[in-house]
Amino acid sequence: MTAHAEAAAHGHAEHHGPPPANRSSRMEPSTLGMLLFIASEAMLFGSFFAAYFFVRVVNPDATIVTPERWATWPPEPYEFPVFVAGVNTAILVTSSFTIHWAVQSIRRGNRRGLQAGLVATIALGLAFLLTQAIEYAHVGFNTTDGAFASVFFGLTGLHGAHVAVGLSLLIFAAVRAFRGHYSPEHYHGVEIPGIYWHFVDVMWIVVYATVYLL
Repeated sequence: MTAHAEAAAHGHAEHHGPPPANRSSRMEPSTLGMLLFIASEAMLFGSFFAAYFFVRVVNPDATIVTPERWATWPPEPYEFPVFVAGVNTAILVTSSFTIHWAVQSIRRGNRRGLQAGLVATIALGLAFLLTQAIEYAHVGFNTTDGAFASVFFGLTGLHGAHVAVGLSLLIFAAVRAFRGHYSPEHYHGVEIPGIYWHFVDVMWIVVYATVYLL
């Protein structure tokens, strides 16, 4: 057997499992996976928005005939807590800046900034969920009060569930950050939850504008 054949046979014997997957030189597989997951989540929210607008159109008390009729949503005598939701919007938008601060800090090798940014983002996310729970307790209606209430709790509750998932990812990232697992060369464990958190923030702005303001 020639030396080339022996080397080929030796290499073949050492390889186990499927061949390595093709990788893009422009994007990490984990980042691409998160972006594809976010795309699927956007479609999920799209189905809820479709149900929301369907209810608004077919509801006799909210038929889009005049601007005045459009403005009566939700049906009387119910009201949405626009101010409280606006405060929650400010909280969540602020959290986008803090998670961005955390990611940029570790890119520059600033571990303290990373830790502070993650803790601040987690605190703001918890404040958002607490405020939403208080809103639910005092909103004055529940899911049995009509289709409008169902789509309201469905959309805002779906988003709240995504905030809870995002907080779980951030807490896990924070634990690793305090253990010194991240560096300027290896920070995808922070960047990936950060991308998801930005998606959650943007989606809340859409929910707030659609449900509370339109």
